[in-house]
Amino acid sequence: MHATCRTRGQPTASSPSFGTMNSRIKHSNSLTFTQEARRAQIVQAAIETIAELGCSKASFDKITRHAGLSSTGMISYHFSGKTELFMEIVNTIHGIAGEVSRSHINNKDTYREKVGAYIQANFDFVSRYPAHAKALAEIVALKHCRGIDGLESVERQVMSVDRLVDLLEEGRSAGEFGTFDSHTMAMVIRTAIDAFFQRHFSRSELDLDRCARQLTDIFDRCTQPADRTGAGSPAEQAQKVFP
Repeated sequence: MHATCRTRGQPTASSPSFGTMNSRIKHSNSLTFTQEARRAQIVQAAIETIAELGCSKASFDKITRHAGLSSTGMISYHFSGKTELFMEIVNTIHGIAGEVSRSHINNKDTYREKVGAYIQANFDFVSRYPAHAKALAEIVALKHCRGIDGLESVERQVMSVDRLVDLLEEGRSAGEFGTFDSHTMAMVIRTAIDAFFQRHFSRSELDLDRCARQLTDIFDRCTQPADRTGAGSPAEQAQKVFP
């Protein structure tokens, strides 16, 4: 997804790109069980508040009320400010997304199946965790539009297609795919996925399961290796028409 500045009520939706997950903040290993539980409570409340109101309106006061806490000081005790809280939200969402991704991809045998599972995992994540997807899109848009210090890695992390590029490269090496630039194909897939989600969240009318199947089928057709007639793969044929 390429985040764009927009007015509230027109969210630019995204699912996290299933690539390398950032580690949690450095001092998290030293937290007690109670502190971890409180932080998780705050993060969940922040995700739901941001998804509903947007980043600009998700004040500590509103997050506090949503979490059922006694004062905003309880948030300030666990997080130094919104930047740290937003980073923890991103890390939390990526952790969940990683679990969804692994559940789809790890049991697949071929690279073609794995890339199809990658697409399915994105749609499954948004279907199961819509508030998380909306909150992540809000944070990415905030960084993109305002350039807030401390969030430099967020947009890069969310937009990464490195894992998808690797799957495509490995699949090409194994002879499962035709000839194409793996990074370009990864960006096409990523952009298509995010376009579906933007429409879904703005109108709430898409059947995500159906969309996932259709996009997977389109990918499957576009990446077939050269056929025996010598016509070439769909991607190679397209290059002849649009050099």
